[in-house]
Amino acid sequence: MQKDTADTAIAAVTLLCAIAAFAVIMATSFLTLTASTGHAASARVRYACMSDYLAFCSQHPEEGPAVRRCMNQNGPRLSKGCVNALVDAGEVSRGEVQRRKTASGR
Repeated sequence: MQKDTADTAIAAVTLLCAIAAFAVIMATSFLTLTASTGHAASARVRYACMSDYLAFCSQHPEEGPAVRRCMNQNGPRLSKGCVNALVDAGEVSRGEVQRRKTASGR
Protein backbone atom coordinates (compact mmCIF):
# COMPACT_ATOMS: atom_id res chain seq x y z
CA MET A 1 0.00 0.00 0.00
CA GLN A 2 2.87 2.43 0.76
CA LYS A 3 4.36 1.83 -2.70
CA ASP A 4 1.06 2.91 -4.30
CA THR A 5 1.04 6.04 -2.17
CA ALA A 6 4.65 6.81 -3.08
CA ASP A 7 3.93 6.23 -6.78
CA THR A 8 0.91 8.54 -6.58
CA ALA A 9 2.98 11.21 -4.83
CA ILE A 10 5.72 10.96 -7.46
CA ALA A 11 3.14 11.21 -10.25
CA ALA A 12 1.59 14.29 -8.60
CA VAL A 13 4.97 15.99 -8.19
CA THR A 14 5.86 15.17 -11.81
CA LEU A 15 2.56 16.66 -13.00
CA LEU A 16 3.08 19.81 -10.91
CA CYS A 17 6.60 20.19 -12.32
CA ALA A 18 5.25 19.85 -15.86
CA ILE A 19 2.58 22.47 -15.18
CA ALA A 20 5.16 24.81 -13.64
CA ALA A 21 7.49 24.31 -16.60
CA PHE A 22 4.66 25.11 -19.02
CA ALA A 23 3.80 28.26 -17.06
CA VAL A 24 7.44 29.37 -17.12
CA ILE A 25 7.65 28.76 -20.87
CA MET A 26 4.46 30.74 -21.47
CA ALA A 27 5.59 33.56 -19.18
CA THR A 28 8.98 33.69 -20.86
CA SER A 29 7.32 33.73 -24.25
CA PHE A 30 5.13 36.63 -23.22
CA LEU A 31 8.12 38.52 -21.87
CA THR A 32 9.57 38.46 -25.37
CA LEU A 33 6.38 39.86 -26.87
CA THR A 34 7.09 42.49 -29.47
CA ALA A 35 4.84 44.84 -31.29
CA SER A 36 4.05 44.43 -34.95
CA THR A 37 6.10 47.57 -35.54
CA GLY A 38 9.14 45.84 -34.15
CA HIS A 39 9.48 47.57 -30.78
CA ALA A 40 9.30 45.51 -27.63
CA ALA A 41 6.51 45.92 -25.12
CA SER A 42 7.74 47.70 -22.02
CA ALA A 43 8.72 45.65 -19.00
CA ARG A 44 5.82 47.17 -17.08
CA VAL A 45 3.31 46.16 -19.79
CA ARG A 46 4.77 42.65 -19.97
CA TYR A 47 4.56 42.26 -16.21
CA ALA A 48 1.11 43.85 -15.81
CA CYS A 49 -0.45 41.98 -18.73
CA MET A 50 1.14 38.55 -18.36
CA SER A 51 -1.87 36.91 -16.71
CA ASP A 52 -4.20 38.52 -19.28
CA TYR A 53 -2.06 37.17 -22.11
CA LEU A 54 -2.07 33.69 -20.57
CA ALA A 55 -5.83 33.83 -19.95
CA PHE A 56 -6.97 35.20 -23.31
CA CYS A 57 -4.26 35.16 -25.97
CA SER A 58 -1.71 32.43 -25.30
CA GLN A 59 -2.89 30.57 -28.40
CA HIS A 60 -1.15 33.26 -30.46
CA PRO A 61 2.59 33.52 -31.01
CA GLU A 62 4.15 36.01 -28.65
CA GLU A 63 5.37 38.12 -31.56
CA GLY A 64 3.36 39.79 -34.24
CA PRO A 65 0.02 41.40 -34.80
CA ALA A 66 -2.17 38.42 -33.81
CA VAL A 67 -1.47 38.81 -30.10
CA ARG A 68 -2.13 42.56 -30.29
CA ARG A 69 -5.45 41.93 -32.06
CA CYS A 70 -6.36 39.35 -29.44
CA MET A 71 -5.56 41.68 -26.54
CA ASN A 72 -7.50 44.45 -28.29
CA GLN A 73 -10.52 42.17 -28.79
CA ASN A 74 -10.38 41.18 -25.13
CA GLY A 75 -9.96 44.79 -23.99
CA PRO A 76 -13.07 44.86 -21.79
CA ARG A 77 -11.89 41.70 -20.01
CA LEU A 78 -8.32 42.87 -19.35
CA SER A 79 -7.28 43.53 -15.77
CA LYS A 80 -7.18 47.09 -14.50
CA GLY A 81 -3.40 46.83 -13.99
CA CYS A 82 -2.88 45.74 -17.59
CA VAL A 83 -5.10 48.51 -18.95
CA ASN A 84 -3.31 51.13 -16.84
CA ALA A 85 0.09 49.89 -18.04
CA LEU A 86 -1.09 50.00 -21.67
CA VAL A 87 -2.36 53.56 -21.20
CA ASP A 88 0.87 54.66 -19.52
CA ALA A 89 2.88 53.11 -22.37
CA GLY A 90 0.79 54.94 -24.97
CA GLU A 91 -0.61 51.72 -26.42
CA VAL A 92 -4.19 52.91 -25.86
CA SER A 93 -5.66 56.24 -24.84
CA ARG A 94 -7.57 56.88 -21.63
CA GLY A 95 -10.42 58.15 -23.84
CA GLU A 96 -10.57 54.83 -25.72
CA VAL A 97 -10.67 52.94 -22.43
CA GLN A 98 -13.53 55.13 -21.21
CA ARG A 99 -15.38 54.76 -24.52
CA ARG A 100 -15.14 50.98 -24.27
CA LYS A 101 -16.29 50.99 -20.64
CA THR A 102 -19.32 53.08 -21.61
CA ALA A 103 -20.09 50.84 -24.60
CA SER A 104 -19.85 47.66 -22.53
CA GLY A 105 -21.89 49.06 -19.65
CA ARG A 106 -19.11 48.59 -17.11
